Amino acid sequence: MCLAVPMRIVEIRGDMGVAELVGVRREVGLCLLEEVRVGDYVLVHAGFAIERVDPEEAGKTLEVLSEIAGINQTLDNSSRV
Repeated sequence: MCLAVPMRIVEIRGDMGVAELVGVRREVGLCLLEEVRVGDYVLVHAGFAIERVDPEEAGKTLEVLSEIAGINQTLDNSSRV
């Protein structure tokens, strides 16, 4: 399964940028989108920003991903018993 993750653009260098999610920064390609600005939220997949997303929608998606991560952590801990 492929998953695109919403990240916030914090720096732009030509057609490359730096995107951040919970303090982790990654270099991403911006060549697939027009007029990306610092502060924009984008969906990042395979190292490329593939779609601009609304900040509210990005927040909702990140909440769901956080819940999933919590469920996975719970499952991992229970399997060690």
